[in-house]
Amino acid sequence: MKTAMQEHFEWLEENQLELDIPIAAIDNAEDLIYKEKQQIQQIFNDAFVYGFTKTNISVNEYYEHKFNKKL
Repeated sequence: MKTAMQEHFEWLEENQLELDIPIAAIDNAEDLIYKEKQQIQQIFNDAFVYGFTKTNISVNEYYEHKFNKKL
């Protein structure tokens, strides 16, 4: 199963020439996929360290708090 970012990155690569997508956009997408992978690993790790079931917080709530903070 691929993440949404992985699918988007593949789409960018496939359509780069046709849509005249700058190489910088492809590189940025690749960097974001790496960042997304690290976020997923962090959530997985934190689930074991903090034990979401023990703290009564759902993985979704944790993700929203950790990665969707409003500035």
